[in-house]
Amino acid sequence: MTAMRIFSGIRASGDKTLGNYSGGYRQYAATQEQGDAVFCIVDLHSITTAYEPEGLHEATLSGAAMLFATGIDPGRSIVFCQSHVAAHAEANWLLASATSFGELRRMTQFKDKSEDQEFVSAGLFNYPVLMAGDILLYQTDIVPVGDDQRQHVELTRDIAERFNSRYGETFTVPQGVYPEEGARVKNLQEPERLMSTSAGNPQGVVRIVDEPDVIRRKFKTAVTDSGREVRHDPAEKPGISNLIEIMSVATGEPIPAIEGRYDGSGYGQFKEEVGEAVVDLLAPIQARYADLRADEGGLTRLLAAGAEKAHEASAPTLAAMYEKMGFVRL
Repeated sequence: MTAMRIFSGIRASGDKTLGNYSGGYRQYAATQEQGDAVFCIVDLHSITTAYEPEGLHEATLSGAAMLFATGIDPGRSIVFCQSHVAAHAEANWLLASATSFGELRRMTQFKDKSEDQEFVSAGLFNYPVLMAGDILLYQTDIVPVGDDQRQHVELTRDIAERFNSRYGETFTVPQGVYPEEGARVKNLQEPERLMSTSAGNPQGVVRIVDEPDVIRRKFKTAVTDSGREVRHDPAEKPGISNLIEIMSVATGEPIPAIEGRYDGSGYGQFKEEVGEAVVDLLAPIQARYADLRADEGGLTRLLAAGAEKAHEASAPTLAAMYEKMGFVRL
């Protein structure tokens, strides 16, 4: 029986947050146990919006270190940089012919990121096609991602089905896998907004590399709601619901159990204990991350080995794409 193939990628940009952990990293570590896993630092995606070259270099290495620090085992999973495997750029161009302008124009992330921007790159518009190639090159069965990538995964499925219909069976049609709780961790100061380093109140953003006392202060000042009841109700109590979901992510405890444990305790104690749970969660990750960043040579060797494996794994699919589309191959 063929092992299940898993693929996911993470953008090389900015300091990663608790939201990135809850919606991405913790899924990666869990799903690599289910089959053959491929994890990609999507540095080509990172140049679709304004960036500094030095920042891209740093963010790429930091992103790789964070993958390993959060539990990815290079002995059982393929970990590499997107730009190190040329098949990704080639698949992007080939799949663009099976993607409509209308489909890309409807992508919510493109609308959000291009709004009020003086310069909007064609790369940002075509971003979902590159993502589709990332996934489809590895005959992926499941794609563990945050809920904000749901629309892109659905487009990937549509592209795969259209290509298979037009040129013959070529791709596995993948399924997205989204965490039930914590998929969309919110800003602690603006619970209507996703936790992101690029938007919103920075006091509400918990970075994975934040010092413990910084994390504690951010949770102590987190926005809550009227009343004192620790109850999960995102519509009526968005602030406290966000904190309950974060506690569930940090401890693995189900939401009803958290509600029961803090029944009658009030918000102050609860906020402090959520902060402490997050400190405990991140401490071992921070230690592993610091060790990896201190050994840049070792980190790049891991990425080089991963790129070689990714090239071998993606080559048969890329060759099939060219052949079925009618290209003359030498």
